[in-house]
Amino acid sequence: MARQAITAGVKRFVFISSIGVNGSQSKLGQPLSELDQAHPSNMYTISKWEAEKGLIRLSHETGFDVVIIRPPLVYGRNAPGNFGALMRAVQSGWPLPLGAVQNQRSFVALDNLVDFIVTCINHAQAANQTFLVSDGQDLSTTEFICGMAKAAGVPARLLPVPVWALKVGASLFGKGDTVHSLCSNLQADISKASSLLGWAPLVSVEVGLKRAMAL
Repeated sequence: MARQAITAGVKRFVFISSIGVNGSQSKLGQPLSELDQAHPSNMYTISKWEAEKGLIRLSHETGFDVVIIRPPLVYGRNAPGNFGALMRAVQSGWPLPLGAVQNQRSFVALDNLVDFIVTCINHAQAANQTFLVSDGQDLSTTEFICGMAKAAGVPARLLPVPVWALKVGASLFGKGDTVHSLCSNLQADISKASSLLGWAPLVSVEVGLKRAMAL
């Protein structure tokens, strides 16, 4: 696709990668940044990392501008994946065993991601750079689900199951990766986007969740 873009005269290619290229978790209070060594941990994030390297090589060969964006979990109306499953569970009033998760994770509302993509399309300083992007408000999984419930106008039915018990149960049913993604820390440092591009999130988590949970 990038080679076809070059042939068509496109000057800049913006690639949506994943924060998973940095790794599947971060240490609490030590957000991941663009300067960290890549540490993809599954086939999906390895494929993103391979694509990034291929685009960078192509940029060096042709002078073609490449911008790489690594978002965390993207949430919005009708989102698929983990957020979509959580959204359906919250809206349906299902009790969730996630009331005792005291982690810190970065998220990005669809509106914020789109706004950042547009910034990277137009800003001269974005050329040949890699960026992490988020809402700039890190939350625990418990806090995030409570925010979803509030936005949907329903009670948050959360059971305070200890994280160790969640991990044991998940391992028995082959859901270890899912529980890891819900309970681990994964914070993104977006200071490069702020300092180099002057970018700030367009909407807050509260507004993003209201738009995502709207029926």
